[in-house]
Formats: sequence, structure tokens, C-alpha cells
Amino acid sequence: MGKDMKEVIDQDTITNGGESSQFETKEVLDKEIDINEGKLPQKELGKVSMIETNTVEEERRLGLERLASGFRMFAHFGFDEGVAGHITYRDPEYPHYFWVNPFGMHFDTICVSDLLLVDRDGKVVQGDRPVNTAAFAIHSRLHEARPDVKAAAHSHSMYGKSFSSLGRLLDPITQDSCAFFNDHVLFDDFTGVVLETDEGDRIAEALGDKRAAILKNHGLLTTGETVDAALWGFLSMDRCCQSQLVAEAVGQVERISDETAEMTKGQVGSEIAFWLSYQPIYDLMLQKDDSFLN
Repeated sequence: MGKDMKEVIDQDTITNGGESSQFETKEVLDKEIDINEGKLPQKELGKVSMIETNTVEEERRLGLERLASGFRMFAHFGFDEGVAGHITYRDPEYPHYFWVNPFGMHFDTICVSDLLLVDRDGKVVQGDRPVNTAAFAIHSRLHEARPDVKAAAHSHSMYGKSFSSLGRLLDPITQDSCAFFNDHVLFDDFTGVVLETDEGDRIAEALGDKRAAILKNHGLLTTGETVDAALWGFLSMDRCCQSQLVAEAVGQVERISDETAEMTKGQVGSEIAFWLSYQPIYDLMLQKDDSFLN
């Protein structure tokens, strides 16, 4: 992150309901979760400091609000594709459970109250709609393999899936694409719709400790220590796919040197930089239609 950006963030306490939980975690869900507990005032529009949470209920509610905003954001930018696509958020109290969108519900209509809580075996333990089988197969294995990942996003966005058909990684050709330099992988084993957890295991293994993956002939997958970072990562990565497709269609592309790309990644590719970049998007979703908070 650049010096100026870091100074802006350091003005306030940095805590958020998607980072490593400061609260005691439990193995097995032992109660019905009241998702309306822990509501906090919305942040001031245009303010970039994170909201401080003091209870696990506040941390969960904050994460769920950001998760619901992500579906509205996906719809806003045209990342919806029928019943495909899913974003997940690991529960801060029960880390072997994650929240996800219901199968077959349009992203632009999803609210906090619609979100499902799913266990490591794919059982919906809270909510009354079915879960997308691919969402469980991919995200359950990813969350198991990566305790640091609190959120993950996947969809069949136009430029992401188009670029994925090339079977290659993004090149550092713009400042924005440097955010993914040496921090994304290619999963090049497309075998159809992901229906089994063993393919989820292979995707998680291919991802390793990286932030994102290009799923060949399929689309993009991004992760984050916060919901916000995973969401911004997806939006930015899709745009980077678009810019590389356009640039290469026009002519010879000038690649940024590895040394400069690595330095630039340190400025624009950190967790906090990704979190920060999502804040104007969250403000837009609030102003456009805040019904996702219901």
C-alpha cells in the first residue's frame, strides 16, 4: 500500500467482521443464530475507517451485511449468470460453517435474511432454501484448506470466463493487474460442473497460499481475509482480464518488469488495499438500494 493510503487507514482503529476473529470459536452449532443481533450503525458515507466490533454477534452481522452487499454488487456489474455464482463468509463463532447465497435466487434480490448457513458436510443448518451444489463443493474445501480465508467469491463473469479460456495467467501490464502479480494461479483441469468435493480439494490445492485462481474454461475465484477484500478482488480481477483482452486485441502489449510489478503489488495488492477499494462500492450499494440489510 502506498504511504498516503496507509496514513488514511491509520487514522482509525482497524478491526472488521471478516478478519481473524477476536472471539472464542466453537466446533458445533449449538443454537439458532439470531442474525439481527449485533447490528451497528452504518459507516458514514465516504469514510474509510473500519467499523470496530466488540462482540461475536457484531462481527457476524457486519460480515453478513457485507456479504449481502456483494451479491448486489455482482448484479450491478453484470456478474450474475442464471443460477451460477456464489460468495461465502466463514462464521466467526463457528469456523467450520459458512454463509452463502441460496440456489436459484437472483443476486439483485438477496438480503441478509436470505443467506444460508451451511456445515462442512453441505447440510443447510439455518435457512429454508437449497444450497448450490457447486458452492458447497468448492467453498467447503477451500475454507477447510485455508483457515486464513474468511470469504471467497466465484462467478461466471463475462471477461473472467473469456480470459479463462486462454489457459494462462494475467500479465502485469497495468498498475491494477500488478495487484495479482505472483498471487494467483491457473487451475487447468476443467471437468464440467463442479459437483464433487474432490474437485473442490483439487482447486484448493492448486490455489495454495495465493489470493486468487483462474479456473480454466470456467471463471474466476478470489479470496480474502475480509468479505470486502474478496469482493474487490473479484471486481478488479475481472476488469484486469478485460483490459488484457482488449490490449492484446489491439497490438503489442508492453509488460511491466517483474521488479516493478512486485513493488507495485506491495502498494496496491495488500489485504488492506483491497478492503479500502471496496468501500466506495459498499457506499454505492447503500445509496442505490439498502434493502440488502433486511
